[in-house]
Amino acid sequence: MKPANSLLSSFGTTVFEVMSRLAIEHDSINLGQGFPDDNGPDAVLQQASKFLFDRPNQYPPMLGVPELRQAVADHNKQFYDLDVDWQTEVMVSTGATEGLAACFFGLIEPGDEVVLIEPTYDCYLPIIKRAGGIPKVVTLRPPEWKLDIAAFKAAFSEKTKLVVLNSPMNPASKVFAETELKAIAETVIEHDCYAVCDEVYEHMAFDGRRHHPLMTLPGMRERSVRIGSAGKTFSVTGWKVGYVTAPAELLQPISKAHQFLVFTTAPNLQRAVAFGLGQDDSYFNGLRDTMQGKRDRLADGLSGINGFDCVQCEGTYFQFVDISGLGFDGDDAAFCRHITTEAGVTALPVSGFYSGEASKNFIRFCFAKQDAILDEAVGRLAAHFGG
Repeated sequence: MKPANSLLSSFGTTVFEVMSRLAIEHDSINLGQGFPDDNGPDAVLQQASKFLFDRPNQYPPMLGVPELRQAVADHNKQFYDLDVDWQTEVMVSTGATEGLAACFFGLIEPGDEVVLIEPTYDCYLPIIKRAGGIPKVVTLRPPEWKLDIAAFKAAFSEKTKLVVLNSPMNPASKVFAETELKAIAETVIEHDCYAVCDEVYEHMAFDGRRHHPLMTLPGMRERSVRIGSAGKTFSVTGWKVGYVTAPAELLQPISKAHQFLVFTTAPNLQRAVAFGLGQDDSYFNGLRDTMQGKRDRLADGLSGINGFDCVQCEGTYFQFVDISGLGFDGDDAAFCRHITTEAGVTALPVSGFYSGEASKNFIRFCFAKQDAILDEAVGRLAAHFGG
């Protein structure tokens, strides 16, 4: 038999899948994989159910139903004062991941260089490489997660086609500061390239921080692609509804890639998301405040265990912990296996989000879970480690 694609075959099973399988095997509380454990807001779910019966369940328009595209444009205006033409500058994708793939396949020519900031979400690297892009990686290190502007600028060349920016950042739980965003924008403009911005955690910036889309900075409106996610904003990750905002000239090739990847997305879910995006600020502020409260609940509990040193979480729903104080004889991956099998709590090793050398003493927990689950996880860890 002839071999399959050698590039994709070279990537192993994701760390999410490995640890989730281990969690199931050992009946462990899974705080590794990043998804909420509730059903999402009732009002949005009711709309999805309603639209199954009063609209056709056939192919909707390739770019998405007009209601959702209009809602995305209005959402951009409501929160970021961006004027967006819903007919030419908005596309609905089957989840943010498919939107990212459409961007990479639609914008990258083989040999183009792509600047990435790691730790990265695991889908970026394989899709960029499969599209023919050459990754140029800039590394952030915990616990500060500070962007080295000089190193960032040095990653660009005349071959750079685009930079991928994830803010609020998964997995680093970092919200990029305005000074960092300004430097990123200036570099993109200087090298006449694009920015693909993964902003799925846009409504989860904590402690008074604000999310500032790169698209809002001077000179970036015509160079930026902005990707949002109903899965994160409405805690319905299984729906796989994303939305892409871009200038018409960029959206055209992106939509061609989308056309040949999935073509379209479930129409009832699109219309339900349109309803969700049309809610007033109280829903989105409530989401932020709820997640911030869960962050504090988990961090306070873990900090009470000797040897667990929590890193500041600025956004998303991930809490990093420095385990070097525990004196564990092994790296972060071994520690995550240990607490899964011996303590009944699953986390992810941070080194799994790096393409190169990484610190081996940091792990990541997801706190987008019911309070009772978070408390039980802390109790199990405290009992195991004597905290």
